[in-house]
Amino acid sequence: MLDVVTTDNLTALESEAIHIFREVAGEFDRPVILFSGGKDSTLLLHLAIKAFWPAPVPFPLLHVDTGHNFDEVIAFRDKVVAEHNLRLIVAEVQDWIDDGRLAERPDGTRNPLQTQPLLDTIAEHRFDAVFGGGRRDEERARAKERIFSLRNAFGQWDPRRQRPELWNLYNGRHRPGEHVRVFPLSNWTEADVWHYIAREGVELPSIYYAHPRQVYRRDGMWLTEGPWGGPRSGEEVRELTVRYRTVGDGSCTGAVESTASTVDEVIAEVLASRLTERGATRADDRLSEAAMEDRKREGYF
Repeated sequence: MLDVVTTDNLTALESEAIHIFREVAGEFDRPVILFSGGKDSTLLLHLAIKAFWPAPVPFPLLHVDTGHNFDEVIAFRDKVVAEHNLRLIVAEVQDWIDDGRLAERPDGTRNPLQTQPLLDTIAEHRFDAVFGGGRRDEERARAKERIFSLRNAFGQWDPRRQRPELWNLYNGRHRPGEHVRVFPLSNWTEADVWHYIAREGVELPSIYYAHPRQVYRRDGMWLTEGPWGGPRSGEEVRELTVRYRTVGDGSCTGAVESTASTVDEVIAEVLASRLTERGATRADDRLSEAAMEDRKREGYF
């Protein structure tokens, strides 16, 4: 059961996010919501539904699909889209590889390859506001982000062009060809997300809860076999009870050993953790000290 302080905090965060959704609806012509089926984008969609209820969500969804996603997450994504009669645009990284616009990386991970499909799709559909589920507590590059983040005509982020945000006043002014990334969950923490999921009864993909899975150890993380490849020579496969704190490209998203099979058990686990979910389980953030910062400047995040 949530205490009064937590309940009040969640209500304030929810009100802020709903206010942001409605501001964007009134200020922009062609918004879109980034939706992968992960917990943060699912929460984002839940808030969008509440913001416009009983009217339908007035924006389409966009998923930049690496082709290396977990089957459970893609199935959940499609189920949610069908249940709420939403329009989903899928940009397949494989299409960019097939026609030569992108090349596979030597390490096999496709997360860094998402930038060009994302920018191309934004340009093709002339989206002027792009909702994302980024939170400031996840990673250092995200901690310096504004709620309304201006991107230039090439989709790139320039910290010198970001505007102050005082008293919940947001400046969405942009030139033709530019767009704004919008982060309604900026002020949420991982614990806030899970407390809100518990309060609202938000459904998530099953892999967020403890389950048996065949995994192998690489670079301090438990990875699982999939279309992205499998264990290398010397990497022993074991069956463990694990869950995922975040989901994405399976080649660089690790599981954590866990027995947390309910929302309350996950909350207890999150509260005891000293690492954010990205810091603990995302190898793509470990490629360099400035991996996420570089991707943000290029136009991905």
